[in-house]
Amino acid sequence: MCDMGHGDHHQHFGYLVDAPEIRALVDETARLMRTIRDDAERVDALRAPFAALLAADGWLPERCAQPDESSRMGGGIGQYALYRAENGSLCLFSLVVPAGASTPVHDHLAWGLVGIYRGRQDETVYRRLDDGRDPSRARLEIAKRQQLGPGEFYTLLPPTDDIHYVSTISDTASVSIHLLANDTACVWRHRFEPATGVVTPFRSGYANAPCPEDARA
Repeated sequence: MCDMGHGDHHQHFGYLVDAPEIRALVDETARLMRTIRDDAERVDALRAPFAALLAADGWLPERCAQPDESSRMGGGIGQYALYRAENGSLCLFSLVVPAGASTPVHDHLAWGLVGIYRGRQDETVYRRLDDGRDPSRARLEIAKRQQLGPGEFYTLLPPTDDIHYVSTISDTASVSIHLLANDTACVWRHRFEPATGVVTPFRSGYANAPCPEDARA
């Protein structure tokens, strides 16, 4: 299932979708977080288990692969928590971007991996040129663009390649799977306007679980 209820606080953490494939990846990630101190080494060690999840069929409920018209990201983009560590150290979620839609330009503020489960995406990655001292402004330039299909993935190691946006270029919605070392939808991140340099704080929220002190909870 992909729980859409807003009941007891604790039910919104741990395995919101309980599947053997998810448990295998989370268990291996937890083990590597205990045994590998370097983020880059840890992410590299996670490539094979993450690829195995992307290659597996049947573990993602259809409810977690649908657009969300109430999305805070706009455009019907749905963000569904699959696993959340209660201490905020790790999350796994699906991101559904309808055909023809794009995410805002945003950051993640955590190491991790992002891969395509269904559909195709075009990713535009930005490089920050200023020193970040002004929290309301940023000077960005495009660092790279790439197109990705099912089974393909990339790593995040902030500040490198942490600012991007993605567009669905398939005829149907794209579904990407994100494994990140924070509670991504509930931390305050940044939305960027490359043309104007404006930076605004935002919290994207999950479609199926409330954030702490969230007015919608």
